[in-house]
Amino acid sequence: MGTTGEIRFVVGGNPQDYFLVLAPKSVSSRQVSGKDFQISRNAVYTFHFPPSTFHFLLSNLPVPSVVFLRAVNVGGANLCRPAAIAKELSKFGLVNIGAVGTFVVREVVSESVLRAAIARKLPFKCEIMICPARDIIKLAAKDPFSREPSGPNITRFVNVLHKPLRTLPPIPLSLPSEDDWLLKVIAIQDRFVLGLYRREMKAISYLGKIEKLLGVPVTTRNWNTIEKVVKILGQDLQD
Repeated sequence: MGTTGEIRFVVGGNPQDYFLVLAPKSVSSRQVSGKDFQISRNAVYTFHFPPSTFHFLLSNLPVPSVVFLRAVNVGGANLCRPAAIAKELSKFGLVNIGAVGTFVVREVVSESVLRAAIARKLPFKCEIMICPARDIIKLAAKDPFSREPSGPNITRFVNVLHKPLRTLPPIPLSLPSEDDWLLKVIAIQDRFVLGLYRREMKAISYLGKIEKLLGVPVTTRNWNTIEKVVKILGQDLQD
């Protein structure tokens, strides 16, 4: 027997701590960890979940997609205003993240309709990469950079692929060499290439070579952007 109360997540000060809060409006019981749990009237209950469980539950959100535009507002070319696009397409519930064309789509809309609507708002042609929100959540849930070096001189990045690769290259892939790498690809998951690069001018040139090595169009995002996407999805569950 389920509760008629509100269910929402609260993310604490520690980003690794996630909580489920139930604010029931009537007396009922709920199955929790295989045991009958009696819910009292007007009570609030807090349950702790590990990040993997939190992301698994987020994957069932009615937030169907995340959009990545390729080569927007880079080097003075393909200029547009992503925030204005999100406002003009508010009927789709677009949420803009940053200045290079990353959108969370809150409304249920087909990929073809969404792609056409965004294309009409752009004064130039560009790749519009649309991914199911659940794929982004699964990507973040694995915490792929947990065992990788970190620091102010290292940037974690994600390449979003136009389509999955038919043949995967050897991983890890270090450029220019394994011993003296400036860029390193650590994993490829579906349409996502995960990697690190050092904050040096030469590293940017190697970042541009990934597309040629893989043979498909890609667009690059800082891992911080992916974390912001997941945070917005979590806020939707709270609401």
